[in-house]
Amino acid sequence: MPQFFLNKRLILLLVSIIVLVALIGFSLKEDRKLTWPEQFINDATGLFQTIFHRPAQYVAGLFENVNDLKNTYEENSLLKSRLDEYMQLEADLQHYKTENEKLKKELGVTTDLREYNPLIATLIDRNPDRWFENIKIDKGKQDGVRENMAVVTAQGLIGKIKKVSEFTSTVQLLSSPDRQNRISAVVIQDKENASGIIEGYDEEREALVLRRIISKATIEKGQKVETSGNGGVFPKGLLIGEVIEVEPDSYGLTRKAYIKPSAQFDDITNVWVTKLSPKRESFNNDDETEEENK
Repeated sequence: MPQFFLNKRLILLLVSIIVLVALIGFSLKEDRKLTWPEQFINDATGLFQTIFHRPAQYVAGLFENVNDLKNTYEENSLLKSRLDEYMQLEADLQHYKTENEKLKKELGVTTDLREYNPLIATLIDRNPDRWFENIKIDKGKQDGVRENMAVVTAQGLIGKIKKVSEFTSTVQLLSSPDRQNRISAVVIQDKENASGIIEGYDEEREALVLRRIISKATIEKGQKVETSGNGGVFPKGLLIGEVIEVEPDSYGLTRKAYIKPSAQFDDITNVWVTKLSPKRESFNNDDETEEENK
C-alpha cells in the first residue's frame, strides 16, 4: 500500500511537469491570443500598478521637494552670511577711505604748521551736556602743553587750551558761548584785510560773531577769515572760517560779520596743539631768562 501511494505521487509529479512545460511552450508562441485568465491577470496587474504608481510618484516627489527645500534653505543661509560679510567689508572699506582722506588732510596741516612745532593729540573725553563747549585731550604739561595754546584740526582752528594737568588738557572750543573767548582775526581781501575780534558764537546761525570791524573795505560773503596773530595768543594765519553774513554793529559805527567755522566741531578725533611763532616764543623765553637773572 505505501509503495502504491509513492508511485502515484511520482506519476502526478511527472504529469504536472509535462503540463507546465506544455503551458510554457504554448505561451512562447507569438501569434497566439491571450486566454481570459491571462487577460484577467494582466488587467488586474495593470490596474494595481496604475492605482499605486501615482501615489508612489507623489510621495517620492514630496521627499525630493523636501530635500530640495532643505538644500535651498542651506544655500540661502550661506548667501545671507556672504552678503553680511560683503556689507561689512564695504563698510570697512568706506571707513578706511574716510580715515585715509582725513590722514591726508592732517598730513597737509602738519606740513603747514611745521614752523609752530605742532603737537598731535587725541580726544579722550567729551561731555554730552557741553558737547560744543569743551573737549579733553591726552596731552598735558609733561608734553609741553600750556594754557592759551591754539588747537587746530585738518579743517582749521577749533579753540584753545583752557586748563592743563600733567597728562591731559581741556580745550575750549570756538563754539563755546563764552563771550570772553576772544580771537583777533582778519577778513582776507585783495587790497587791505579787514580786522576784528571774534566774540562768542551764534547758536541760531551756527556761526562765530566777528565784531569791531572798523575797516571801510567791503566785506563780502565767502571771504576767508584767519587769525591775525595780534592778540599774542594765536599764531598768525590759522584758518577760522568764511563770511556768511554782514550787518551793522552797535550805533552803526562798526560792523559785525557772521563766520561759518571751517572746522567740524561735532566730529573731532585728532587735533594739533600749536605754539606761537618761533620768533615770538624765543622773545618770550628771553624775557623769562632776564627775569630769572634779576
